Amino acid sequence: MTHPSPAVPELRPAGRRASLAWSVAALLMALPVAGASMFRAIPAEWPLIVVQLLSFTPWMALPALVALVLAVAGRRLWVIITTAALLAVQLFWLFPLDAGRHQALPAGTATVSVKVMSLNTEYGEADAAAIVRLVRDNGIQLLTLQEHTQVLEDRLRSEGLEKTLPHRVSEPNDDASGGAVYSVFPLEAAGLLPDTPFRMDVTRVLLTDAAAGSTATLNLTNVHALPPVDQRIAQWRSDLVKIARQASRPGNHLLMGDYNSTFDHSEFRDVLDTALPDAAQGGSKLVDVGAASGGRFSPTWPMEGLPLPGIVIDHIVTSPLISSSDYAVHRIPGSDHAAVMARLVIPAG
Repeated sequence: MTHPSPAVPELRPAGRRASLAWSVAALLMALPVAGASMFRAIPAEWPLIVVQLLSFTPWMALPALVALVLAVAGRRLWVIITTAALLAVQLFWLFPLDAGRHQALPAGTATVSVKVMSLNTEYGEADAAAIVRLVRDNGIQLLTLQEHTQVLEDRLRSEGLEKTLPHRVSEPNDDASGGAVYSVFPLEAAGLLPDTPFRMDVTRVLLTDAAAGSTATLNLTNVHALPPVDQRIAQWRSDLVKIARQASRPGNHLLMGDYNSTFDHSEFRDVLDTALPDAAQGGSKLVDVGAASGGRFSPTWPMEGLPLPGIVIDHIVTSPLISSSDYAVHRIPGSDHAAVMARLVIPAG
């Protein structure tokens, strides 16, 4: 005699409880990511703590991914969709489609190529021998230093930097406000950004390509914005506005150094969105070479000291008609910042 099999419930109570637990864990993991994403999405003058937390936005992709994995384990469709959308937003910000891109030059336009590098030396404590070795090994032709001191300048001279980069515009200082530019090309002091606690000198670089017989003029700004800490956050915003104002002037611009801000700060993106002279630049935005090269995975700070997740606060920013390649980040002993470098191609004229 056959007995009918008992009906099997679609999901046993224990399985239902496990599914709920995974879903709740996913939502708990996603909640801080969603909060941070709201601040990232809305371009406002956020208070200090939010500005500082926004620096670490790229790392939000990790908890967003964990949240999605937990949601899949929980098997609740709306939780899966929510966490997937949250992860998609983080990936969009990691690979920003709105990042500036260089504009193609008309065929036959003469250009001059230059290899550039920038480093915040942390009160001049960066290893001078390592700086000079990096310059020589990578064929650097134009170097900017922030937090430049007289002691570091003397050490760089003894290591032979001036034999490699003989032209110099230097204003050393022991209080982190000093800066220097070293170059194989002639330099001409062209001014100073006004009312900034750290010096931000503007230098005219006279580029030449002897083989091609072409020349170009480059307006170089050695950037060192105040960090967004305590009541100085207003000055940080003011510094970035002054950098943008300098970039809005006619000519080929290179603005590189320590911005103390990341691509996730609306204040930095406002710099990139600076209105440019239409005739000269096609009305396009400035280019953050690191972001355009996928360098948001290459932190520049902190290289030592505070045990924080790495972020990108040192930038090479150019006018859109300047193309770039070979972007790289290199650690320098003695400094909490990494050096950033790239090859730039500047239109002649």
